[in-house]
Order: sequence, then C-alpha cells, then structure tokens
Amino acid sequence: MDKFDDMASVSDFDPIQGSIPATKVEITVSCRNLLDKDTFSKSDPLCVLYVQGIETIQWREFGRTEVIDNTLNPDFVRKFILDYFFEERQNLRFDLYDVDSKSLDLSKHDFLGQMFCTLGEIVGSPGSRLEKSLTGIPGKKCGIIVLSAEELGNCRDVTTMQFCANKLDKKDFFGKSDPFMVFYRSNEDGTFTICHKTEVVKNTLNPVWQQFCIPVRALCNGDYDRTIKVEVYDWDRDGSHDFIGEFTTSYRELARGQSQFNVYEVINPKKKIKKKKYVHSGTVTLLSFTVESEHTFLDYIKGGTQINFTVAIDFTASNGNPSQSTSLHYMNPYQMNAYAMALKAVGEIIQDYDSDKMFPALGFGAKLPPDGRVAHEFALNGIPENPYCNGIEGILEAYHQSLKTVQLYGPTNFAPVINHVARYAAAIQDGSQYFVLLIITDGVISDMAQTKEAIVNAAKLPMSIIIIGVGQAEFDAMVELDGDDIRVSSRGKLAERDIVQFVPFRDYIDRTGNHVLSMARLAKDVLAEIPDQFISYMKTRSIKPNPAPPPYTPTGLGLHTQI
Repeated sequence: MDKFDDMASVSDFDPIQGSIPATKVEITVSCRNLLDKDTFSKSDPLCVLYVQGIETIQWREFGRTEVIDNTLNPDFVRKFILDYFFEERQNLRFDLYDVDSKSLDLSKHDFLGQMFCTLGEIVGSPGSRLEKSLTGIPGKKCGIIVLSAEELGNCRDVTTMQFCANKLDKKDFFGKSDPFMVFYRSNEDGTFTICHKTEVVKNTLNPVWQQFCIPVRALCNGDYDRTIKVEVYDWDRDGSHDFIGEFTTSYRELARGQSQFNVYEVINPKKKIKKKKYVHSGTVTLLSFTVESEHTFLDYIKGGTQINFTVAIDFTASNGNPSQSTSLHYMNPYQMNAYAMALKAVGEIIQDYDSDKMFPALGFGAKLPPDGRVAHEFALNGIPENPYCNGIEGILEAYHQSLKTVQLYGPTNFAPVINHVARYAAAIQDGSQYFVLLIITDGVISDMAQTKEAIVNAAKLPMSIIIIGVGQAEFDAMVELDGDDIRVSSRGKLAERDIVQFVPFRDYIDRTGNHVLSMARLAKDVLAEIPDQFISYMKTRSIKPNPAPPPYTPTGLGLHTQI
C-alpha cells in the first residue's frame, strides 16, 4: 500500500490548477520620430524595460533590446517575454537611449525619453497594440513608442480521452473489483505528479470509464515524449485501495488514438517477481482520443471583447454617520476609507480592459433628496439616465458627493443592483462584452432569497460579481453566496456557473500601514477567478474569439548591433 500514500489529497486535486506556468506574453517594441542626439548621423537607439514589484516601488531592469544603428524609427527585433497575471497591476517602464559606445553603463549614453504603462494596458488595447508618447525631457517632443503584446502558445491543447479495461485482477473477497485509474506526469527529476483520477466503476473486472478532458500541459507539460504513468486500483471504502497494477505511456503514443499500440498490459511488479508464470493483471485499452485548442482569456481580449465594470456601494445606516470618525464612510482628509480603498484597488486593474473608461456607479440603501424616497439602485452622480463616471477618479468623486446629499438608511438589498447589471448583460450575449459588478458592503444582507435568484439568473449571462465586505460584521451569508463549496441555488435551480467571489476587507488590513501591498493582495484575490469565469461563459455558449486586427507592420529596418 506504500504506492498509494501520495493519493491522500486526490479528491480535492484540480489538474487545471496543478503548477501550470503562468501565461507568457511577448512584447515587441517600435518607436517613431525619436530625438536625434548625434551630430553627423541619426541616433542609435536602445530600449530598456524596467518592472516594478508589488512589494516595492523600486524599479528593476528586466532586459534590453538590441541597438539599431542610425535610425529614429527603430523596430526592435529582440522581444521581452513577461509572465502575465490578469489579477495584478504589472507596472512597466520603457526607457530609450542613444548608444554612443560599447559601455553597458546607461549613464554613459544619451537619454531619449521614457514611457510608463501597465501590462494590462498593452493587452487591453485594441489588437493588444498600445501607442503612447515618450516623455521625460522637458520642452522636447520625444516621439512615440508602439508596443504589441502576443500571447505565447504555451501548449493550449486540451485532450479528451476514454479508456476501458479487460479481465482486471479480482481483489474483493465477496465481489468483483471496483476499479479506478490514476494518471501521473513525470517531472524533470524523475518524480511523478498526479494529474488525473478517473471515477470508480463498481463491481466489475471489465470497466468502461467515462471520457475525461485534461490540458495537454497538465498531462506532459508540453513534452510529447515524457513518460505518463497510469496506476490501476481497486477502490475500498476505508481508503486502503488495493493496487492492481500499472503501465506507462506517453502523449505521443496516446495521440495515435484507438489502435493495437494503445492496448496496455497492467503489470503488478511484486507479483511479477514472485510468480514465474505471471503474465499480467489485465489490460487497459484506449477507446477514443481527440484534441482541440483551448481559447484563452487573452484571445478574447485581443479579439476586442470589452470588460464593463460597474460598482455598487452600500449606503445603509449600519455604516455609521459619515461625519463621525467611527463611520465606515468617514472622509478622513489624510487617508482613504475602506470603501474608497477597495474600489480603487479593483478598479485600477479592470479599467485597463475597458476602452472608454466610463463606469456606471450605483448606490443602494439610502434615502434620496428631495423627497426622501428609499432607493436600492441609484446613480452616484445623481443622473439616473446616465450613471457613468469618468475613470476610477470619477467614481470616487461621485461617491464623495453622494455622501453629502443622501441619507444613509436601509435595508441591505443586493438583488436590485445585480438585476440592474444583468439587464445590460442580457442585451449583449454575443461575447463582445463581459460585465463585472463590484459590490462593497458592510454586511448583513436583507434580501437573501431574491439575491440568490438574481445570481442564478445572472450565472447564465456574461457577468461576474465581486463582493467585498468592509467592517467587522459576520459575513456568513456572503460566504454562502460565494458558492466555492456549494453552488448557489434558488427554487431548486442551481447556478449554471460559479460567478461570485467574496472577500472580507479586514483580512487585508496591513498592520504596518503599507496599504499599497495589502490592496494589491486584495485585488489579486478577488480578480483571480474572473478569467476562468469569463472562459466558462464563452465555452458554454460556444463563442469563439474574434480574429485580432492585423498586426502592426512598421516600415523600414535599420542595422542591428548588440549591447
């Protein structure tokens, strides 16, 4: 039974998450109309990329392009390859220099200008192509920089397979075996990592397992000849599953499909040593094998899908009087409150994927002027027919103004704002738009049944919901809405997808006062599930990404030298 020790946590293992490398993005750099620093010829430009860690504000050099001699319009050949994370704000800085000598010391060369952006900004631009002015030399036009992002094809194929077995060894005293299979990919160091477990087929020596899907990179990390080990077990209720035998194969072998090459003898090494006449413990046959390429989040973004961001803020009386420092809505002139911090942390990342940067901002649970009616979805800017605010700063401004004009009241109803966004999402289901609703609340929800119904309906639409709980309330109801453990249901209907992500703000308060780091962690955790939720919608609707616009092909190539 020693073989099975590493199976302990198989039940909660998710092969999709199993140490798969991040998406890699290749950045191509071109410039136009650079400053000319050379007297008798044109500049010899070099581009240096700097990245900024979340924890520090320090910039560190990531890499350099080659130097191109004698041009003000360079198209650099050497690319920058970066790991891309949707849920992080990845700050980048591109510095340009005119190279005057072989020295690697940049201070020995002429500075031509610089540009700051985020990786999300490049990826989220039309066709993933961003054009911006270079700055950094007062009083001078420094030209423009053109950045193109291309996702590297990190083996996106997903394979679907089905197996059956024949005449497996009988392991149970009173009945036949209850077989299941466990698949492992081999690692560089000769160890094995579990990547799939089939279901158990009860009481048979000739099981036919259901077909299953697995990313090729989870099966072999993109190396088609790498060993794949498969172990066959007889399931026992007490967890002490009996080892029947094993065989090895490779992706290349499996890809031949159903044939005599894909019938495997299941061997139990201990039996083979003990018994002279031992042949095998049964056979496993591959019944079918298909492979198709998965579309990624970035394929859709590059094809023009826009992410629409809406924020809904809780204006119920339980937040406390905004004019008192104990209130969650208190406007401290020296520090943002929790609502503003949470909004800024999430909004600053999502805004890169919305071309017009106009965001609807709603409030709920307040009495509105002039007549004091209670509203559960009102425009923060006071214009019901046009609740759009310009950028994250515009939302913050409208939020501050609302606090001066509305009266905090109640109850805490989520369903109206969810249904508000769902109406927009229902109108555009062709994959060109995806909607993200951020609800920031101090807690105890009053319309649980209606909210569950709204979520079940919204799960059919191109939308996701993020809930951030501020303050010290118990957030048990929010955890239930999150649906990670038990999918949300209403009137016996389960939500089609898990579309809600909840986090309590208090888990991210940094005791040292380093809000930059703690808010980056908050954004990372609430946004991490969005790309998968987005893909699950597109897949269930069989929506393919639009082709990206034709790539930018600049004219004129200069001479290249290395530095």
